[in-house]
Amino acid sequence: MMIRDVAPADLDALLAIRVRSFGHMSAGEAEEWKAKYTLSAQEGLLLGAYDGSRIMAGARIADFRQWWYGRPLTCAGIAGVVVAPEDRGKGVARTMIRAVVERAAALGYPVSALYPSTTPLYRSCGWEHAGARHYYVIPTESLRSVRPAHPVALRRMGPGDAAEVMLILHRVYSAARASGPVCATEVQWRQWLGDDRAFLYIADDGFIVYRWAGDALHVDHLAAASEHTARTLWGLLGSTSSTAKSIRAALDPADPVFHMLGERGVLGVALTPWMMRVVDLPTAVSARGYPTSVTADLTLDVDDPVRPGNTGLWRLTFTKGEGTAEPARPADSATHVGVGAFSALYAGVPTDALRRSGLLTGGSPADDEVLDTVFAARPYMIDHF
Repeated sequence: MMIRDVAPADLDALLAIRVRSFGHMSAGEAEEWKAKYTLSAQEGLLLGAYDGSRIMAGARIADFRQWWYGRPLTCAGIAGVVVAPEDRGKGVARTMIRAVVERAAALGYPVSALYPSTTPLYRSCGWEHAGARHYYVIPTESLRSVRPAHPVALRRMGPGDAAEVMLILHRVYSAARASGPVCATEVQWRQWLGDDRAFLYIADDGFIVYRWAGDALHVDHLAAASEHTARTLWGLLGSTSSTAKSIRAALDPADPVFHMLGERGVLGVALTPWMMRVVDLPTAVSARGYPTSVTADLTLDVDDPVRPGNTGLWRLTFTKGEGTAEPARPADSATHVGVGAFSALYAGVPTDALRRSGLLTGGSPADDEVLDTVFAARPYMIDHF
């Protein structure tokens, strides 16, 4: 077996594996898939496992920015992992995923995220559960009374607004000290904003993308940096209450809309868990945001069998919202973690949960308090990939 870049000539064979793994696609869906995967292949973001000239499996890296405590990092989103049915159970997926980690590192991604179809495979390669995508169903009538004190002007938008949309997301996520949400590339946003099935509006500090789904409205994205814009955008949705029974949207669990809703509130919520992995430990630590009021340092003993460069003793130092990780000398009180547990820490999973699951040992209660404070986060994600 050899892991290498997928050639454009092999995309039809990879699509056939995808169909055998997840079911048939419409002609339009297949066309969109091929366009997306062709671009990924051209950018060195599509890997395949080969038996001679025959492709057995594939995996794609989606190029994202992901915010951690208000700071964006480049993030390798792992998607489209498929193995031909006749080649399963032979270690193909694990070998390929380990190669994907190395490719992500070579391309300079400090962190990675994915939605797991199976936890054991990804956990064995260093990913750990970090957060969830919260998908809410909100009765449209509960938004009828949402009105801004000062209405905000909206205009219809299209592909030419992709860069502005990305700037708005940066503004919103940075100000909220958000952890977990991602933003795709400008090329991807141009494609999304060119979808004639969607309705798109933009203001100076916010935007909305939504579409009809039966008797409901599905919101792909709604972001607003101010109260007036948030109320204007949610009020736009509320104005459809005579025809749309509900609004369906993936949201930050702390989205301000939950403090604007009328009497009936939320009808339901579904959670889709996602996992993350620290790919380059020192870069990930230095790129993340931290509470500005905390000054601390401690030693971690990290084990990463897939990326040995992350393995060893690290001195973590935090001050004025900045963090660093440098190789450390032996310390009697070092906290011991595998790279998966460190990734969970990085994502804000409490030390107590990791200790009681056996993923964190050593150290001291004082060190646990520091780790819980500096890595505090409530990770969530809006996009599914």
